[in-house]
Amino acid sequence: MDSINESQPEENRRDLVGDAALQTIKRIVERAENCFFCTSCEDGSCVARPMNVRQMDDEGNLWFLSADDSHKNEELTRHNAVRLYFQGSKNSDFLLMDGTATVSKDRKKIEELWEPILRTWFTKGVDDPRITVIKVTPTSGYYWGTKHGNLVAGIKMLIGAAIGQTLDDSMEGTLEV
Repeated sequence: MDSINESQPEENRRDLVGDAALQTIKRIVERAENCFFCTSCEDGSCVARPMNVRQMDDEGNLWFLSADDSHKNEELTRHNAVRLYFQGSKNSDFLLMDGTATVSKDRKKIEELWEPILRTWFTKGVDDPRITVIKVTPTSGYYWGTKHGNLVAGIKMLIGAAIGQTLDDSMEGTLEV
């Protein structure tokens, strides 16, 4: 029996390095806006929580705001490796990213990332003393997406189902920043 990859008439894997990796990360992060932010606990378990990406800079660093008394910040003091999971659309634009997190109270960066809705979590506003900045520097990752967008991918799937051939428009691969 043929595997799905052997019956695929088109290339469906492309590993990306440097700028190409950063552009893919940026595209998916901008579409998703939020991720599951995973940290490690002392007992070796993993804790995931939804987090909003406040910014992705030109070097590929992701910026978050967090409370200094959160479990997440406590976990990061013991182990700064993180894993982020993104989903940019219903059927595509998936990203798993590993990175290293640093926590600071950089006032300038807090002010840059601030918007009034954040008072929901930081009730004293931009000057709330609990606000910290988490910078995640990506180290590696893996992505799954489409080559030509969801519309073309859907059409190819319908045609493939009708003719009994794999016409998958997907693309996946490793990301090395």
